[in-house]
Amino acid sequence: MVKRIGLILAATLTAAAATFELAAGARRAALYVPPGEPECVRLAAGDLAEDIRKVTGRSPALVTRQEDCAPHCVVIASLAHSRDLIEQLDPESATWLKGRWEAFRIRLVAAKSTLLIAGSDERGAIFGAYAFSERYLGVDPLYFWTGFEPPRRKTLRWKQVSLEADEPAFRYRGWFINDEDLLTEWRDGGGRRFIDYPYYHQVIHPEVMERVLEAALRLGFNLIIPSSFNDITNPPEEGLIRLAVRRGLHVSMHHIEPLGVSAFAFSNYWRRKGMSVPFTFHSQRAAFEEIWRHFASRWAAYPGVVWQLGLRGIADRPFWQHDPDAPRSDEARAAIISDAVQLQWRIVGEVDSRRLPPATITLWMEGAEFNRRGLLRLPEPVTVVFADNTPGWKMQADFYQSPRQPGRTYGIYYHHALWSSGPHLVQAVPPWKTYEILREAVERQATYYALFNVSNVREFVLGLEATAYMVRDLRSYEPHIWFRKWVEARFPAAARDVERAYRDFFAAYEIDEQTGTPALLDGQTLAEGRRLLGQILKPEASPLAPSTPRSETLNRFFPSMRPVGSWSVPELIERCRRQRLRMESALRLAASAANRLAGYRREFLESNLLAQGRILAGLLAWTESVAAAWQQRETDPQAAAASLRRGLEAFRQIREAQALASRGRWRDWYRGDRKMNLGGAESQTRQALDLLQRGTLDGHE
Repeated sequence: MVKRIGLILAATLTAAAATFELAAGARRAALYVPPGEPECVRLAAGDLAEDIRKVTGRSPALVTRQEDCAPHCVVIASLAHSRDLIEQLDPESATWLKGRWEAFRIRLVAAKSTLLIAGSDERGAIFGAYAFSERYLGVDPLYFWTGFEPPRRKTLRWKQVSLEADEPAFRYRGWFINDEDLLTEWRDGGGRRFIDYPYYHQVIHPEVMERVLEAALRLGFNLIIPSSFNDITNPPEEGLIRLAVRRGLHVSMHHIEPLGVSAFAFSNYWRRKGMSVPFTFHSQRAAFEEIWRHFASRWAAYPGVVWQLGLRGIADRPFWQHDPDAPRSDEARAAIISDAVQLQWRIVGEVDSRRLPPATITLWMEGAEFNRRGLLRLPEPVTVVFADNTPGWKMQADFYQSPRQPGRTYGIYYHHALWSSGPHLVQAVPPWKTYEILREAVERQATYYALFNVSNVREFVLGLEATAYMVRDLRSYEPHIWFRKWVEARFPAAARDVERAYRDFFAAYEIDEQTGTPALLDGQTLAEGRRLLGQILKPEASPLAPSTPRSETLNRFFPSMRPVGSWSVPELIERCRRQRLRMESALRLAASAANRLAGYRREFLESNLLAQGRILAGLLAWTESVAAAWQQRETDPQAAAASLRRGLEAFRQIREAQALASRGRWRDWYRGDRKMNLGGAESQTRQALDLLQRGTLDGHE
């Protein structure tokens, strides 16, 4: 597998007197985790034992006494919990690990026939175990999501093993499981959610969440927001938090859920009390203080919480948009947000026993603007988190313009995925673009916290793996070299063509000249087509087709979130055509390369590039056809109907692409497609076609 960037392989090692034997014939070295280690270290040791079984066909013993760990022994331990043992086995490593955050060292202790995987703390030990598995056993950290199997070997023995990683470049490195419609619907049985929303009606199945958590840890991430709108008072949703903490991850909340309270949780809480309380902090301060304290006390029962503070309104909008009595001036609005954050910080101090609990405020839309202008009053220990422009193409202006305060820590919130504008079903952000953003974060001292929106995970495994190396050791990472090695390791029989196909695919996106960002992501493409379909179905709603309107809030607070929408319909058609043709060219090259691959290598290329690319190419073709029908609907209804029939044919391509990515364990993967709702777009297209064919375009027989 690809050598992990950021893991410093020692050039020399003190000569070992004997070979360390992990597996030979029926013999296996035992794995020993000292009794003082937390459960998360034992779980990682269990994963390592399973990895050894995959490679050799036999599992090693997991022993509870050191004397049972002979003649060859793998010790997995942390300095924080097993200092005496590590100092006894390897004093030099114990000294090196002291005082470090999530660092690890892996060494052979020849005199004791021991392989020591030592972490500075429990997460360091966990990351060390997974790093050993990747480097020496060949186990893909994302094996579940990619399908890649490690090479089978009868014997595992080494005279030298040396692997280490210093403190990560970013202290907190997390995944945000957001817009997770596919994950929630893929497996039934996770439990019911009580949420007045078209999505998220059931909880991610615990077995699926275990795979998510394992993948995050194998890649070296240490934090997770396990779902959108997580309500800790609902046992199945609390179960996701429990699983993450059990695994050793820090846990946090969405930026619209300060102290774990979303607008949905707020409504449910007061409904259970037989009350209807408006979601307005400035007029219902006592109600907010009560629920924040209640939820915070529930979250504080779990170790490793990174608190989220802030104040936003319903549907991730400024709080005043649904409150006619809210103040009108920016200064007064910022004062209300500041007051809420100060109150939340006091509550955290009451419920969290740590001396200085970690807490963040994610600057989004109005928060970013108010902070840039110096209108927010934030507690000094709170980490300020800057957001990108969604998707992760560039940071917002406030990242560059906001003055940094001495003593305050900073971080970033970055999107590999975003609904509704996309990416959601189709990846768009290449590793070299992510590198540009993270390099800027390092240059501007925003490295205390890095949160990555990963949606349903599976679509974005390339970006997530690349990101894992960057946040561990950005200085040693070169994106194009890393990507070439990533391709060569996974597709050795067709590496050159696969690399070119990926690069051509990422380069195929149309770039909006006014924003400098991709303009036809999957969500944007779908939205444009559905908007025009709506005007065919209800022509009285708008006789013309101006570009997609943007709200005052987006124009003011998020000018580069998506294209400004200045394209005419003919220009939309032309841009869709150009992007589609470029993507189809990349996909032809990928298909040719796939024919030279077999097994899991071919299946991964088909699902990760071919299927995704064909979904987007189909959406582009559909939007072209719908836009053409819109132009033709009054002058030539028959031609418009023919255009819509071509649009429906594009959905056949989309369904075939989804079937390509829905084989084996991934059957039913797209069953939960509620956010993009491609089925709804197809149905709407049929309605418009029926209307045209019946000759009722103007609403009359």
